[in-house]
Amino acid sequence: MSYDQHIQAAADIVARCAIITLSDTRTMDTDTSGRRIREMLLSAGHQVAEYQIIKDEPPQLLALLKQYTSRDDTDVILTNGGTGISSRDQTINTLEAHVDRILPGFGELFRMLSFQQIGSGAMLSRASAGTIGRQIIFAMPGSTKAVELAMQELILPQIKHLVGELRK
Repeated sequence: MSYDQHIQAAADIVARCAIITLSDTRTMDTDTSGRRIREMLLSAGHQVAEYQIIKDEPPQLLALLKQYTSRDDTDVILTNGGTGISSRDQTINTLEAHVDRILPGFGELFRMLSFQQIGSGAMLSRASAGTIGRQIIFAMPGSTKAVELAMQELILPQIKHLVGELRK
């Protein structure tokens, strides 16, 4: 099957998603990035089953990952925050230790697109993606502009195809 045929075969898929914001300071009222992910998913016709804000603490993230990956009603886990290089940024280390397959192209393409917007500061992002069983996880930076970039240019154009492949 050609790439175009794969895209066509997945055209009717609705992704069932969970959103996790990792932040020591954000609340539901101030989490513009998590809300933006939710808005963009819903506008594209996908479902948001869960949306939570937690501290960037590995045990909290691992507990949610275990919960979401044990469910049959979650295809995609989208995180934002914790992808930088400060000592508090633990998201990528935690996620990559638990994924089955890393999708290096997501991080590479995100940094390339981000470089076009912000220049060399793009190298500070450790945005990443991978699979855990039959679910895909995307780890995005916490800024709303970065979330919009990742969602619009990378995730939403491929989410149906990715979910379709993982459901096989």
